[in-house]
Amino acid sequence: MRKAFICPTKYVQGEDEILNLGYFVQTFGKSALLIAHEEDIKRVEEKLAKTEAKFEITFVKGNFGGECSREEIKRLQALAKEHNCACTIGLGGGKAIDTAKCVAKGDNLIVVPTIAATDAPTSHSAVIYTPEGAFDDYAYFKQSPNVVLIDTTVVAKAPVRFLISGMGDALSTYFEARANVRSYTKVNAGLPCGYREELTPEATGTNAAFAMAKLCYEILLADGEKAKIACEKKVVTPALENIIETNILLSGIGFESGGLAAAHAIHDGLTILPGTHQYFHGEKVAFGTLAQLALENAPMEEFEQVLEFSLSLGLPVCLKDIGVESVTEEELLEVAEKSCIPEESIYAMPFKITKESVVAAIKTADEIGEKYKRKYHEKNN
Repeated sequence: MRKAFICPTKYVQGEDEILNLGYFVQTFGKSALLIAHEEDIKRVEEKLAKTEAKFEITFVKGNFGGECSREEIKRLQALAKEHNCACTIGLGGGKAIDTAKCVAKGDNLIVVPTIAATDAPTSHSAVIYTPEGAFDDYAYFKQSPNVVLIDTTVVAKAPVRFLISGMGDALSTYFEARANVRSYTKVNAGLPCGYREELTPEATGTNAAFAMAKLCYEILLADGEKAKIACEKKVVTPALENIIETNILLSGIGFESGGLAAAHAIHDGLTILPGTHQYFHGEKVAFGTLAQLALENAPMEEFEQVLEFSLSLGLPVCLKDIGVESVTEEELLEVAEKSCIPEESIYAMPFKITKESVVAAIKTADEIGEKYKRKYHEKNN
């Protein structure tokens, strides 16, 4: 059996860690292309100036336009070549980081997330959009970032909703990896450099990836609520440090080397409903996790554990929580159809998938979530 595992070369997190960014730039050369939104640069401007001076390196600001489009990638690659940049830095949120991955093409890449909202920073993949913001394609590179560097002080000062959304994304990691283990499905870690998956030999996940996915869930349950409180107070605590690592590293390796399944596919389907558009990726994935549990007929004890955790953080547990006040049977069937397109991760589930079974799972998860939410609020008020 062919197995695959992929991870960043180096992962570093700590308070004021951006002050050490120049050290890592220096390992590649004397200058770096800095891809970031202007607002994200302003948040850490003083630290960037200090590390630039201390390590005698230069940041070439890319003036990121906001979309990870082919046009923006080409522009930034030309800028890097013009200034002879030794490495590329993606600083900020997902689109700036994905753009940096595409510009670097898997070489000399440093990723500096300023929020812990998703598990994408550690991965060797990126999502490409059109200049207008519509989905274009996926890109896969020969390796994960060379360095993932996280300043926990910066993450602590970001709006708490980002951290909670990251926990919603991470919540699915164990359950999706478990489905992949049971079905022997190929995982993203086996995908090659390039923009297409054709002719890729299959590779299943490793025991190491599954262990990290399981640990991801365990730490969420142990430290999630405490980390939320710390972020609300804008302070760094051991619980917050654990959750930052969980949201980014454990979940990142868990999804890429352990595999995705129904939770993310159902998230993708839900995006056709206009009401969901104001909600973050991880918030919708949290409900997708409940739908996956319904799809696989998980024990009620497992449902209740996930529901209790989600409600303690304010994560969605029903369709109304992600902006869907009402939905028709036809709309649910459209959601299921999008969730079940041939390339979706839902086929990692270890049993036959039908559109009808997905509709049933969404309905069941919605009803269970609504009922448990009422009981939860009655108990805690």
